[in-house]
Amino acid sequence: MHRTRPAAVLAATALAASLLVALAPAATAADTELARNGGFEAGLTGWSCTAGSGQAVTSPVRTGTSALRATPAGSDNARCSQTVTVQPDSTYTLSGWVQGSYVYLGASGTGTTDVSTWTASAPTWQKLTTTFRTGPATRSVTIYTHGWYGTPAYLADDLSVLGPGGDPVTVPAAPGNLRAGAPGATFVPLSWNASAGASGYHVYRGAQRVATVTGTSATVTGLTPATAYSFQVSAYNDAGESAKSAAVSATTTESGGGGGAELPAHALVGYLHASFANGSGYTRMADVPDSWDVVNLAFGEPTTATSGDIRFSLCPKSECPNVESEAEFKAAIKAKQAAGKKVLISIGGANGQVQLASTAARDAFVTSVSKIIDEYGLDGLDIDFEGHSLSLDTGDTDFRNPTSPVIVNLISAVKTIKAKYGEDFVLTMAPETFFVQLGYQFYGSGPWGGQDPRAGAYLPVIHALRDDLTLLHVQDYNSGPIMGLDNQYHSMGGADFHIAMTDMLLAGFPVAGDQNRFFPALRPEQVAIGLPASTQAGNGYTTPAEVNKALDCLTRGTDCGSYRTHGTWPALRGLMTWSINWDRFNGWEFSRNFDAYAWR
Repeated sequence: MHRTRPAAVLAATALAASLLVALAPAATAADTELARNGGFEAGLTGWSCTAGSGQAVTSPVRTGTSALRATPAGSDNARCSQTVTVQPDSTYTLSGWVQGSYVYLGASGTGTTDVSTWTASAPTWQKLTTTFRTGPATRSVTIYTHGWYGTPAYLADDLSVLGPGGDPVTVPAAPGNLRAGAPGATFVPLSWNASAGASGYHVYRGAQRVATVTGTSATVTGLTPATAYSFQVSAYNDAGESAKSAAVSATTTESGGGGGAELPAHALVGYLHASFANGSGYTRMADVPDSWDVVNLAFGEPTTATSGDIRFSLCPKSECPNVESEAEFKAAIKAKQAAGKKVLISIGGANGQVQLASTAARDAFVTSVSKIIDEYGLDGLDIDFEGHSLSLDTGDTDFRNPTSPVIVNLISAVKTIKAKYGEDFVLTMAPETFFVQLGYQFYGSGPWGGQDPRAGAYLPVIHALRDDLTLLHVQDYNSGPIMGLDNQYHSMGGADFHIAMTDMLLAGFPVAGDQNRFFPALRPEQVAIGLPASTQAGNGYTTPAEVNKALDCLTRGTDCGSYRTHGTWPALRGLMTWSINWDRFNGWEFSRNFDAYAWR
């Protein structure tokens, strides 16, 4: 979102800032340094940056070995802040060194007049200084720095708050009432009561620290199904760490396996244009090579966007002259299944908007999808909701407890279908990056509204169904640049994009930058990388050499380029492509490269 900077306002602000600098009193012997980790030598410890926008860098720095680099993006101005303890009715000097364009330094919650200062351009390190006075009841103030919307990254170092020190900080008490929520097969949600004076909390599984959060909840991931665990939590602040809480035990559930237990260790998934034709031509089911382990029939589509009534039929002969008969198609499906392959119905696609906004639509979805599965003897279901099928209502801000009807009803419908067909039912999803990885920065319309309500909208569906999910193959194509866990933007078409996007799924990430709402990692065997099979299939075509680099990085830790993954995952399930038809059109380049790849 573009926002203007009125010249008169900027000039007035600059004048006020310069006057404050001129009038700022020198620090006295009684003044105390209140900013914690102002030189970022301990990374971002003590600081909170909006939407994951900040990171500690080793170059350039003004002093020491680290500085802050924060990147504005979209409607986020990369605000990094911390709260300091102060005395009432006291004067403080706030200062810091910055580089970049339109960089701000300020203080809020002063109890009097909040202040800020800024620079329009600082090509080299420039000092910003301002002063503020606290109100008669003020005990804490938030200091911050930020950039401006649409501008490049800025740098900050040696931030300082000098003035009378606040009350001495004491070690907080151990958190009380630690409790475990409903476990999944690989995760356990925990929550506890706040400890007064705590800056954050350490979460322990047995004797091992497994998480650090600032709020009073966390989800411990990467657990083994059907296993008992013991957890404790401690509180910490600048004075130290509390004793650990009383322990709570929880046992993970049996693994649903997501179905598809007979999938090979590394699988190739492809979409077959079964109900329509395009420039790639029609491919009969019997002509699909054995390279393909999962064949998704594209597409089952609704009678109307909100009906929930899904229909599927073979491509009409007028459009696909070489289409097989219904009997031949069904026989070919059975032959594929006899050879150990899985055939699924894929619902949605770019033109098939599906919005289960009512319980009636939910029930119609269950009935009609079940009818298609039974009619063709299929192995499972692929959810390929795109466009405006999924969005989050205003106020629906927690992916762990969604309230939007289109989300809640889809989760319920899929759980019902899964329960009907049992543990061998194959469930896959093919969301776009906008609905998944973008959730690292933005979720729904945001806490103040104004964002695209579709941002991250697949996350609650994936999370609720993670123990039923066989494969998630996000479409790493037809995508804009997406910020990775390194807080840098990555663009499609090369190994780097697939590495960064897949790393997010396998490491997990804080949703909208909120560490208290952490999307847990998926198991590597649940994840495949989605790519277009040819340049004609979609934007973001990746050459076989770059595909192999991505696989080498994610499964072996080699050929990663400048990106540093959060692990190595030899069990990564494989690749998905749009589509089998386009791969045939392109001389089977994609599937032959998959067949030739030497998996670890």
